Amino acid sequence: MTDWTASSNDALTLSMVRAKEDKETLAEGESYQNFHPAFTYPIYGEDETIYGYKDLAIDLRYASGSLAQYLSVSHAEKLAASTTDDPQSTLSEYIPEDYYTDEAKFLQRVEEDATSFRPSGQLIHSYTRLSPSAKGKKGKGNANTQILEAGSVDVVEYEVYHANWDTPGFREYHRRMQLFILLFIEGGSYIQEEESTWEFVILFEKRKRRTPPHLATYHFVGYSSLYPFYCFPEKTRLRLSQFVILPPYQRGGHGSELYRSIYQYVLSQPNIAELTVEDPAEAFEDLRDKNDLTMLLNHEQFMQEAFGEPVSYGGGRVGGVGKAGRSGRGAQEKAHAGAKGKIVPPSDKTWIEKWRKDLKIAGRQFQRLVEMLILFKMDISDVRTMRAYRLQVKERLYRFNFEVLAQMEKDERHEKLEETFQSVKEDYHRILALVS
Repeated sequence: MTDWTASSNDALTLSMVRAKEDKETLAEGESYQNFHPAFTYPIYGEDETIYGYKDLAIDLRYASGSLAQYLSVSHAEKLAASTTDDPQSTLSEYIPEDYYTDEAKFLQRVEEDATSFRPSGQLIHSYTRLSPSAKGKKGKGNANTQILEAGSVDVVEYEVYHANWDTPGFREYHRRMQLFILLFIEGGSYIQEEESTWEFVILFEKRKRRTPPHLATYHFVGYSSLYPFYCFPEKTRLRLSQFVILPPYQRGGHGSELYRSIYQYVLSQPNIAELTVEDPAEAFEDLRDKNDLTMLLNHEQFMQEAFGEPVSYGGGRVGGVGKAGRSGRGAQEKAHAGAKGKIVPPSDKTWIEKWRKDLKIAGRQFQRLVEMLILFKMDISDVRTMRAYRLQVKERLYRFNFEVLAQMEKDERHEKLEETFQSVKEDYHRILALVS
């Protein structure tokens, strides 16, 4: 039977197809085609297998900007049995019915859409990267210091758009892009279009062609869905529900840019009280922590009030990490920096809550960030400060896990809290290493 069983993750190949002239701007080895999903169980079942074929290939292509779709299934041999699966019919239930099965017509659509497609919604953020094909060219500085001029053919622009169901053409566009949620988010599911308050933030690559008139074309990178909830007394709480960056764009800082654009959007909206995240995956939690920490560390007023004087973290030490942490050198400076600060444990709760509201960060997340920052600057050889820090963290852990801990005997509860504290502190060191 195994000879006739294929992994649906391996059989399904995804491609973001560009027009011929757009492909000419790509660097050697730069490709947005032929990548595989992380998950297919929402479509092909928990075992992620397809039965009845040898050398099965499911080819799902998208026009890189408009997301027009092409679906083709091929195989070397098919089992003549009633139990044989129908992979094309199964997948077609999850995508709009206007997908192409004729490759030539699809490629023609790619060429047409490349010059006509423009993102829907309101532009809320943009940033630039040096084009991969331009790296290594002589210029002012290296790839990290070179001034990037938007509009240059050697620069790739990225634009973030905000949209909702009322945005013209977006409902149809969303139906094409939502499959990525099933394929790349564990436990991901389609949202209900009947829920009218959904908001979306979509990231696009905008790259100029090298031949005159240097037309700029758009290519889908990723997106996030957001849902507003009532927040007493008269505001909303915006929950980040889904967040995906396509594999060819991962590990390029685009996830952080998308997250920061969402956060800045929240700060700009007076009716939004805070940004929360729904059941974040570990990788997203790290991305969120790293960006939130970097924001706080770069916030001059916050850091001055927190530690009592202007603080620079560039090349700084994480408590207990690096030579200064191990040897104790620099302890006096750390103690002095924290001597007058509001964040020194036990932290000023009123001050923390004031800043939490101003920065529109959810309660538990802000408490964790405060705990990380204390650890970042704390002299771990100071017994009194370390004890106050331990009690502050344990108080939060006790409140968060009250129902479970309340059922334990006193000694067991203390042991469990200490074990959890040490685990949390170790994870904080790991996260702080990402920003130090």
